[in-house]
Amino acid sequence: MKNWLNRLKTRPDAPDASTQPAPAAPSLDPADAGIDAAWYGWLTASAATEVPDDLMQRILDQVRTLARDPAASAQLVPRVPEVVPQLLRSLGDEDASSSELARQVAQDVVLVAEVIREANSAYYRPITPVKNAEAAIVMLGQNGLRMLLARIAFRPIVNMQAEGFAKRAAPRIWDQSVKCALAASLMAPGLTAGVFESYLAGLMQNVGLMVALRLADRTHPGSVPADPEFGAALLAASREISAGIAAHWEFPPDVAAAIARAGNPGDAVLAQALAQGDRIAKLRMLMDAHLIGEDDPMVADGLTSFQRRCLGKLENVET
Repeated sequence: MKNWLNRLKTRPDAPDASTQPAPAAPSLDPADAGIDAAWYGWLTASAATEVPDDLMQRILDQVRTLARDPAASAQLVPRVPEVVPQLLRSLGDEDASSSELARQVAQDVVLVAEVIREANSAYYRPITPVKNAEAAIVMLGQNGLRMLLARIAFRPIVNMQAEGFAKRAAPRIWDQSVKCALAASLMAPGLTAGVFESYLAGLMQNVGLMVALRLADRTHPGSVPADPEFGAALLAASREISAGIAAHWEFPPDVAAAIARAGNPGDAVLAQALAQGDRIAKLRMLMDAHLIGEDDPMVADGLTSFQRRCLGKLENVET
């Protein structure tokens, strides 16, 4: 496994990306545009206000400018715990035993608790409670452990210290990130996309949204524009930020590309997995907020039977 996660920090010798043009915002499928509009409206409802056009344009200009400078964007998010990349390197070694992985996990008491909690979650449903790290690692398997470690690494990145609306929105954005990652990983096999890469793309996609909301807070403290067209433009620009940071952090190139193309995935299988996971996760959150039901056309007509089963699996996901 590549040690890309060891580079979840800015590097002084990184190339200057500020001169690189930002990719054009993709055009969303009308169904996804409707889901995005509903989700943005729900996410921002507590702070949405009418904002003059010139102020909305100023916010979007600032976000798009930052999207052209991944190094500056990466400076606005925290670094990953050191034990996580160490463990991910070990997970790339197929000869690494569960006892060796357990020894490394044991270096961090918080990580021990997370691994055991995950193994006992409703997703894995063990017959008898798992009580130690080695048994938990056996239960999770290599891919399950990699996903858990990635989630632990991303939690402080999305739940970054922020103020104003960005701080209030962070738990909901993190919830959507985890649900999107899991849904994307479930969609991946049917699309011949990488399961772990799909999970990473799902976790990474909203990092740029947190950065964008922090910028919006500085320009218009405590509230955000209610305009749905602004919301669509902000979500598109924030994906550009996420893709740029992913490339700057030296994620696998297909992960960064999938984030950039998620709004219009075309034939790119990883982008398709991410787009489908994002759609399912947002619908799950809208359903949990009692804004739509299972008979809503976005669910009943917009999802395949397998996607609806995935939607059900997200109901009790712990984030």
